[in-house]
Amino acid sequence: MSIELRHLRCFLAIAEESSVTGAAVRLHLAQPTVSRALAALEKHLGIRLVDRSTHHLALTAEGRAFRDKAAAAVTAFDEALDPGRLRRWPLRLGHAWSALGPYTTPLLRRWQQDHADTPLELLRIDDRTAGLSRGEVDAAVLRGPVDTPGLVTELLFTEPRVAAVTSDGPLAAHASLTLAEVAGGPVILNTVSGLTTLDLWPPESRPTSTLTVANTDDWLTAIAAGRGTGVSVASTSSMHPHPGVTYRPLSDAPPAPVLLAWRESAPHPAVSQLAALAREVAAP
Repeated sequence: MSIELRHLRCFLAIAEESSVTGAAVRLHLAQPTVSRALAALEKHLGIRLVDRSTHHLALTAEGRAFRDKAAAAVTAFDEALDPGRLRRWPLRLGHAWSALGPYTTPLLRRWQQDHADTPLELLRIDDRTAGLSRGEVDAAVLRGPVDTPGLVTELLFTEPRVAAVTSDGPLAAHASLTLAEVAGGPVILNTVSGLTTLDLWPPESRPTSTLTVANTDDWLTAIAAGRGTGVSVASTSSMHPHPGVTYRPLSDAPPAPVLLAWRESAPHPAVSQLAALAREVAAP
């Protein structure tokens, strides 16, 4: 049996809904139709994509890896048949939380001025590659090391790291902080799209308590509530001010690289122009 686009759509709906029934409702199909599509796809690939041992379906490791490829394929197909995109092919630039920081507005204005025939769409996507590996964007502003296969990266600039602390807590009274001072209490980690991991600290002085969240909004809320302290980059303080969060410089933390990334295969034709303009607006 040949695999068609409908098989991928059924699998992606199951991945989103964690349920064959939910996927069927979402796609307006009968439940057996969705089940057969999943079974056919797994048979074709020779791997198990979904773990059926629990009430709510969960993707296997292979299923999670295949999800990104399937999403990219479906997105590419839908865009190829979108007549609006054929007339004006926009350049979608993803970011996870702070884009290019203070250089974001200058980049958008210069792009509109110099490349008005190619709209630049800035999209925030809570994902380690800001939607790039899933085909949701054409390029992405990423921070920290990137080891996702198939991506090309270019260093734009580096920016200093800061600590984000509860505004009425004792650490807010300090003019600056050290990593050791931050590690003295719980540390809030955004494990989905954030930059900070425990590897930022030396092995002998890593935080003993952490709380994980899935996006920048939840990260800020947890810090404001006094549940712990966070580490981010300087642009976060201006792009995401919060009345309950105070940002302080980290005196002993290495600066974070800010990268422009795009897919090595079939890049958007305007990516090279975007990279050149990003370097220009961020130049000292």
